[in-house]
Amino acid sequence: MRPRARRAICCLKFRVIYLLLTLNVIILLLYGDNYLRTREVTKVKSTTSIAKTSCSFHSLSPKEAQVANFLKHSIAWPETLSLPPHLFLNDTSDPAQSTFTILPHERGSWFIGDQLEVLIKVSDFYGRPKTSGGDFLLARLHNPTLNAGVAGRVFDHRNGSYTAVFSLLWEGSAHVEVTLVHPSEGITVLEKLTREQPDRIYFRSFFRLGSVYKITNCNICLNSSRRLCNYTDPSTGEPWFCYKPKNLSCDARITHAKGGLRVYLRPMEEKLFQRDAPKSDKTFKISLMNLHTVRFINNNMSNTSINNRNPWVFPGVTKKTMQSSPSGYYYQGAWRSLDGTTVHQFNTITAISQCLKNKAVHLYGDSTIRQWFEYLNQSLPDLKEFDLHSSNQTGPFLALDYANNILLTFRSHGPPIRFRVIPVSHLHYIANELDRVVGGANTVVVIGIWSHFSTFPIEVYIRRLLNIRKAVVRLLSRSPDTLVIIRTANPKALTLYETLTNSDWFSLQRDEVLRAIFKRVRVKLVDAWEMSVAHHLPHSLHPQPPIVKNMIDVVLSYICPK
Repeated sequence: MRPRARRAICCLKFRVIYLLLTLNVIILLLYGDNYLRTREVTKVKSTTSIAKTSCSFHSLSPKEAQVANFLKHSIAWPETLSLPPHLFLNDTSDPAQSTFTILPHERGSWFIGDQLEVLIKVSDFYGRPKTSGGDFLLARLHNPTLNAGVAGRVFDHRNGSYTAVFSLLWEGSAHVEVTLVHPSEGITVLEKLTREQPDRIYFRSFFRLGSVYKITNCNICLNSSRRLCNYTDPSTGEPWFCYKPKNLSCDARITHAKGGLRVYLRPMEEKLFQRDAPKSDKTFKISLMNLHTVRFINNNMSNTSINNRNPWVFPGVTKKTMQSSPSGYYYQGAWRSLDGTTVHQFNTITAISQCLKNKAVHLYGDSTIRQWFEYLNQSLPDLKEFDLHSSNQTGPFLALDYANNILLTFRSHGPPIRFRVIPVSHLHYIANELDRVVGGANTVVVIGIWSHFSTFPIEVYIRRLLNIRKAVVRLLSRSPDTLVIIRTANPKALTLYETLTNSDWFSLQRDEVLRAIFKRVRVKLVDAWEMSVAHHLPHSLHPQPPIVKNMIDVVLSYICPK
C-alpha cells in the first residue's frame, strides 16, 4: 500500500473515532439523567474495603463547632443496639405484632383541649416484646368525615414501649393511627451509613477545552491523595472539590450533575428496608394493626376557643411532662395554625393576585420550593414566565405580572444538589443570593433547603444553615420590613434508594436542626412536616396539590395577614 493511501486511511479512522467520542459526550449531556439513573445504586459485597478520605466533613469554626455539638446533643436519637454478625429478620421490630392502647382519661371523658395518650408496645416477628427503644414511629389523629387531622408527638421510653400524645382540637370522634417507619435495627444501619459512608452519593463534572474533555467525580470531601480542584466558595467557605482532569485546567469545568449511589450493605441489612415487599423496591412504612377510635366533646363549662397568645394552655389541663404541641391541624380540609396566625383561604385568582400585588417574591432552595413556584405560576394566568433557557428541573425561573407588578423568581441552592446536568454558572449559594437582595416591605424571601443533605454528616447541614442564618440576619438588619419565610422538611414515600439517601429519619433530624437554628430569628415557618403527617394523603417528597394549596395559603397569610 502506498504511503499516501495509508495516511488517508489512518486519518479516516481517527476522524471516525473522534466523531464517535463526540457523539457519546453529546448523548451523555442530553440524556445524562436517564443514563446515570440506571447506575444510581451500586451494591458491593460487604468484604469490599471502603476508601478512606483524608479531608474532614467537620470543617467548622470553633464557635460553629460549639453550636453543632449543642444541636447534635439536642437531636440525639435513643441508643440502638448493635447488630449481630448474623442478623435474623424475625428478631427485629414487626408492626403486625406490635400494639397500641388508648389510656383512659382520669375524668372518664375527653374534652377539647385535653391531651390524649396512647401506649405503644413494639414486638418482634415472634410476638416477643422488645426491651430496647430506637424505633422510628409517626402518629396521627384524624377524622375522615370532618377531613380533620393532627400530628401526634411520640416519646421513647427506651424499653420497647412508647407513648404518643395528641392534642384534642375538634369536637366529635377521631381515629388513632401509628406508623412504624423504621425499626430500631434499621436506624442502626442508617447511623452506620452516615458514619462510615458519608460520601456514598457522588457527583460528576464535565470539563472541556476545545476538543479535549474529561468527566471526573466531585463531592464535599474527596480522597486528597489525588490532585483536586478546589471550588470552595470564598464568601461562605462552603467546600466543594472535583478530581482534577488530566491535561485540563480546573477552570475548564462546564457542568455539575448527580453521579449515583455506591452503598455497602449486608443482604440482611438491606432487607430491613424491604420487609413487606421483598420482590420490589418499596419499603415497609406500615401502620400498626389496631385502629382505635375515641370520642371527645365540647366542654360547656369553659371557653374552648384557642388562646392565640398561649396556644398550649387549655382550660382545665395541667402541665405534664409529656405534652403534644402541634403547630396546627386540619379541619374541613383547611389548615388552622396554632401559633397565632390566622390562615386565610385564597381560593380565587383575584385573591392571590391582590395579595401579591406590588410584591417581589424570591424563592430559593430545592425541588420542594420549586413546586411552590410552579403552583403560583400555574394559578395566576397573568403571571408570564420568561424563558431563561434553563432546565425545567434546576431553573433559574422568573415570572412577571406586569399589570399587578408581581415578580416571582426561583433559584436552586448550591451543591450538594442531586439534580440532572446544571451549568456551573447556575450553582449559587443561598447566603450569597440573600446578600444581593435589597429587601423592603414589598419583598418576600422564601427558603427551603434540606433534602439533598441527607447522606452527609449533620455538620454539613448545620454549616449551610448557619451561613444562611447570618445572611438572613444581615438582610433583616438593612431591610427590617423584609418578610422571610422558611419551609421545613416533610416525610415522603420510601423506596430502597430513598431510604438509603433520603430517609424520613434523616429528614426529621434536619427538620429539628433547622427549627433550632432559626428559632430566635425573625422569620416565619411553614411546617411542612406536620402538614404532611396530619393529612390523610400518602406521604410524598413533593406533597400532593391539596397539601401544597394549604402551604401556599399559609405563605399568603403571612404576606397578607388581613
